Amino acid sequence: MKTLLTTAAIVLGLMASQSSAQDVAAMNDLEYAHIAYTADNIDIRYAHLALALSTNPEVHEFARTMIRDHTAVNEAALGLLAKLGAEAQDNAFSQTLNKNAEEIIDGFVKLRGAEFDKAYAANELAYHQAVNELVEGTMIPNIDNDEVRALFKEGLEIFKAHEKHAEMMVKALQ
Repeated sequence: MKTLLTTAAIVLGLMASQSSAQDVAAMNDLEYAHIAYTADNIDIRYAHLALALSTNPEVHEFARTMIRDHTAVNEAALGLLAKLGAEAQDNAFSQTLNKNAEEIIDGFVKLRGAEFDKAYAANELAYHQAVNELVEGTMIPNIDNDEVRALFKEGLEIFKAHEKHAEMMVKALQ
């Protein structure tokens, strides 16, 4: 559990650090699309793991919500990219998110029962807080395309609700 939380802290530190925010602020809309798509897919992976490892009905409900909502946002993003004739651009930030997610998943698979549930809930809260802050404070203000910006704003509202749900789940599992 300690290793898992340390890894989550690394992810948060990376996403919250001033230099990373500045680096992300300098990216283009297609790089933002890749970061968002990557972040959604990571959360979908975490949710599938929760369905496999947890026996808690509330954790299962939250995980199913994550899969449904993050999949829907990714499908909308892919549809918009197709409409614009564009393709998301891989970047170092997306790659770092994936690398850190692998470390978190490696920690998750070692946990069971209430220990897993608490770690999953804490990670979901921290992950949504960090991603929402990055999207709201750095990405949205720097997006050039109005349709892309609108999609990010729509997704942000959904993911702020996830953050609140995760916060309630953390409190309930204490």
